[in-house]
Amino acid sequence: MDSKRLLIIVSASLALACAVLGYHLTQRNAEITRVEGSNDALTLERNQVLLDLEKLRFSYDTLSTENTLMLAEIADQRAQVQGLVTQVKNGNWSLAKVKKEAETLRTIMKGYVATIDSLNQLNLALIDENDQMRARVEEVQERNADLVVRQENMEEIITTGQTLQAAEIAAQGIRLLASGRQRETNRASRADMIRVCFTLLENRIATAGNKTLHLQVMDESGAVLAGSQTDDRSSSDLPISASRVLEYNNMRLEACIFYMPAGELGEGIYTIRVLEADEIVGETQLVLN
Repeated sequence: MDSKRLLIIVSASLALACAVLGYHLTQRNAEITRVEGSNDALTLERNQVLLDLEKLRFSYDTLSTENTLMLAEIADQRAQVQGLVTQVKNGNWSLAKVKKEAETLRTIMKGYVATIDSLNQLNLALIDENDQMRARVEEVQERNADLVVRQENMEEIITTGQTLQAAEIAAQGIRLLASGRQRETNRASRADMIRVCFTLLENRIATAGNKTLHLQVMDESGAVLAGSQTDDRSSSDLPISASRVLEYNNMRLEACIFYMPAGELGEGIYTIRVLEADEIVGETQLVLN
């Protein structure tokens, strides 16, 4: 009986041990299966993050601009993307942190796209504006060339009449230096005044003596600009910009009239007329950029 009881006890103990071992083995297999599934999911997520980073780097590669500062910034952001790719491949960063950094870089890249698009549209507008301005300048140059031809022929054509005639009219924007010297400029922002020089042609029929010449400076709308140092009306109530009295002795006379604006000069094409009383004796144009 003692041997049988001992055998029963040993058998029961072995059965219990087998049951315990079987339970632990089942748990271990389940844990291995869970870990393997987790590793597969992590690998899949890692590969997806790498793919997203490669797409982001390609997006940075396609950005194109002539702005050197922006190019440097884009290169720096692209280097950060490459750094994230390296970190993911080496397994040094958490995927959550990489995703956050990548989203920040993606937002910055979208900002670059919007900025470059705006700059391209602005460049197209400036090109169109420059083409229009160039056409206008060429038109003015042609008109000035025609005026020069007319002025060169005036001296031979005009032999009678008392109205004076001006030739070789030239207008320049003038910048006043601190030393008191004058410097020519075609920039409106630097022009302190306008100098109009011309030659009164010989006219032996005209009455010699003092002649009051008026200057009309007109903007592109045709308005006569007022001066800061002259009455804005002639004796015949014409609007004027500047005046000067010259002593004329019927011979050729070179002279200049200065127009001091009441305010700042704007960009555009100015039509300038020289008048004696109500008669226009000469005309030219001035382009200020």
